[in-house]
Amino acid sequence: MAAKAITFLALLLQIIPAAVYGANIIVGGTGGWSLSVNYDTWAKGQTFTAADTLVFNYGPTHSVDEVSQADYQNCNTDNPIASYSPSPTSIPLTAAGTRYFICPRSDHCSRGMKLAVTVTNGTTPSPPSSTTPSPPASGTSPSTPAPPPPSGATVVLAGWNSLFVGALVVVAALFGVVG
Repeated sequence: MAAKAITFLALLLQIIPAAVYGANIIVGGTGGWSLSVNYDTWAKGQTFTAADTLVFNYGPTHSVDEVSQADYQNCNTDNPIASYSPSPTSIPLTAAGTRYFICPRSDHCSRGMKLAVTVTNGTTPSPPSSTTPSPPASGTSPSTPAPPPPSGATVVLAGWNSLFVGALVVVAALFGVVG
């Protein structure tokens, strides 16, 4: 019984960091970091949040440079913020903002091997209201607006906290601590 509890707890501890630390996003999907992927189109279908990690998979004829916006737009390889090789390269996204990556080899950037990612902090702000609400009709009381939904990160962590507490109860029951 104790062996099952320890195995379950070990499995649970391997799962929890994935929920807390973000996702590994494979740049370019199955196409990887190569000349055959349209990175503008690929990035539009992705969501990048702080705590995610970009994973660049590429062959020996490529590498990855992080560059400024101006160097990204001009495919300038002279002033990289950081240079990475060999493959695979994992780059953590640690803060909100836009980050720019290019392949510095030959003419690869000018041929489309460049990626801009807009990283969010994990919360979705409510859009500002474009209209002012009308005052309530005479003789009626104004309705109370519903509170905004919780952010996705909060919901995910709340769910994992419940799972973790439930797992602890199961482990405690297996050890005979809880009735």
